[in-house]
Amino acid sequence: MAILERSDTNAVAHLQLNHPEKLNPLSDEMLAALQGEFDALREDQTIRAIVISGAGKAFCAGHDLKQMTAARQAEDGGQAYFADLFGRCATMMQSIKTLPQPVIAQVHGIATAAGCQLVASCDMAVAAEGTRFGVNGVNIGLFCSTPMVALSRNIPRKQAFEMLTTGRFLSAERAEALGLVNRVVPAADLATETKALAEIVAAKLGAAVKIGKEAFYQQLEMGLAEAYAYTGDVMVQNMLYRDTEEGIAAFLEKRDPDWSQ
Repeated sequence: MAILERSDTNAVAHLQLNHPEKLNPLSDEMLAALQGEFDALREDQTIRAIVISGAGKAFCAGHDLKQMTAARQAEDGGQAYFADLFGRCATMMQSIKTLPQPVIAQVHGIATAAGCQLVASCDMAVAAEGTRFGVNGVNIGLFCSTPMVALSRNIPRKQAFEMLTTGRFLSAERAEALGLVNRVVPAADLATETKALAEIVAAKLGAAVKIGKEAFYQQLEMGLAEAYAYTGDVMVQNMLYRDTEEGIAAFLEKRDPDWSQ
């Protein structure tokens, strides 16, 4: 049984974390599997959207604490392992941002610590009613410093800081209100609703979404004038695409576009 299962339907790739008996932790093996799939998907022009979900009763419970505890038996107390672990995790999380395809988290049960970080790192998220979100490492004496990077870029800082210092969970509805997830749906509809969102995205011109996703994240780091100058150049590049010309013509002629990609 693969620890990460991939299934493709049309232009949507579905990655399912598949270690349900341990609540799908981001173990060494899971991190490697996710990174491998992201590296492959980056070059896969047939895929235009990606969904990440978890098998069993939860989305993801964060890092594998048993692996982390075992690492402390090393001569250096685990320092080298921990530095490597958090570095690999950060690389994987940042890979989501740089993928050409939008990535949607399909979340149920719980998403805690690095699991919550994974949700926050995705471009969009759909949550089932009853899902809980937390960065609760502080409860065991480990402040969720790396998860807070993604979390604090999703929700207001005071709410993020409260979560980090109290270890309290957010309900799905509160997560939606704060902007951590796009929508909350009945648990029975989670897969269907997430698939529908992914298919809408996958139906768009892939080249336009790719250039737009990159520009979206780049401009967020810029000042206002620099952002407008940069995105103006991106719009120029996009306008010169053959398929964009076809899309505009199709709209004016009230027909479906005949895109080449």
